[in-house]
Amino acid sequence: MNRNPDVDAWLDAYDNPMKPVVMAVREAILASDDRMSETIKWQAPTFIYKGNLASFFPKAKVHATLMFHKGAEIAGDFPSLEGDGKEARTMKFADLAEVEAKGAELAAIVRAWCDGKDG
Repeated sequence: MNRNPDVDAWLDAYDNPMKPVVMAVREAILASDDRMSETIKWQAPTFIYKGNLASFFPKAKVHATLMFHKGAEIAGDFPSLEGDGKEARTMKFADLAEVEAKGAELAAIVRAWCDGKDG
């Protein structure tokens, strides 16, 4: 996996009840496609491959939320991507069970993003 020590350090200092969920989502994203990597942007973990795929909303305390910066442009049907704006979409995870339940869809989003950037 393309782990970044800066993200490890950010998570070590992250004091939030959703930390286990954020960590599980991170693992799921990085395991989805070898092309995906991570960094810290906008003071939060951000997943990147030839552009910014998604960033966490670090202050959310009821659920872990990912903002997909160009979510509307990702090819495919992803029912868990919320929003109807021109570009951004969000995906929320209330708990570890929801990370598990949405894992296949999340992996498909990551692969679709990477494939679209290589196409």
